[in-house]
This record gives sequence, structure tokens and C-alpha cells, in this order.
Amino acid sequence: MRRLHRAHSGPLFRLLSRWTGGDRQLAEDLVQETMMRAWRHAASLRGEPESLGPWLQTVARRIAMDSLRARAARPPECDDQPLERMSGPGGDALALVLDRQVVFQGLARLSPEHRTALMYVYILDRTIPQAARDLRVPEGTVKSRVHHALRALRLALDEAAAGS
Repeated sequence: MRRLHRAHSGPLFRLLSRWTGGDRQLAEDLVQETMMRAWRHAASLRGEPESLGPWLQTVARRIAMDSLRARAARPPECDDQPLERMSGPGGDALALVLDRQVVFQGLARLSPEHRTALMYVYILDRTIPQAARDLRVPEGTVKSRVHHALRALRLALDEAAAGS
């Protein structure tokens, strides 16, 4: 495990830092969780620790996706930003909460494939070729999924605006 950590913790941290938008604390937590999963599955891992990079990146990607989903599902009042930066009561704060609710409802309507494609391209800030490689699908499939997902979200936003 020491060799595995020595060989891969730095590259995993840099990768996860990009995926988390530079959130150092979150990236460190995700590296730690990735290494914990490797430790739990140490008996089933094959090969030298230095050759396990692709497996660790896959594990890290899945953990990061789960973390981002969990953060997105948290209501705004449970956000971990300092209280002085949060909006007080008022029309703007209410509009923000309602907008978020509409977006979450629109995302819930999407297929898992479409949500995942959007997450890779817009949340993880991956290029189409990077997302296609990570998702193991052709680039055209990623483009199509993102296009259809955005169209469905626009429809949800239009329906919400018409209903209010």
C-alpha cells in the first residue's frame, strides 16, 4: 500500500483537484477515499502497484461523481459556505432556491446517460474527447447526449416559467 500511495497519490490529487474546481480539501478527501478502496480490495488487485493507475483513476472518478451528486442534492441551507456569505431572506434568495429546484427537477427527468454526460462536460469541465474516453463511448454520442440533455432542461425551464 505504501508503494501504491507513493506512486499514485500525487497524480490522483492533481486530477481530482481539476475535477473539483481547485477545492484542495475535497480533492484530498477523495484521494484518501480512493486509497481506502484500494486497501479494501488489496487482495484482488493484480500487478505491481505502479501499474494500477488506470484502476485507481476509475475508482477516483466514481467517488468524485458520487460526491458531486451528493453535494448537488443538498438543499442550499445545508451548504458548507460561511454563513455570512449566504443570502438572507428576500426575493433574490427565494428566486435562487426556486431556480435551483427547477434545475434539479429538470435533471431528474433526464436519463442517467444524459445526466452523466452533462456532469462530465459542465461540472467536471471535461472536453468532449475527454468525456468520451472516460465514459467509453464515441465522441458523437457524448455530443448527442449533451445536446438532448440541454434541450430537455430548456423545456423544463420553459414549463416552469409558463407555470409561474
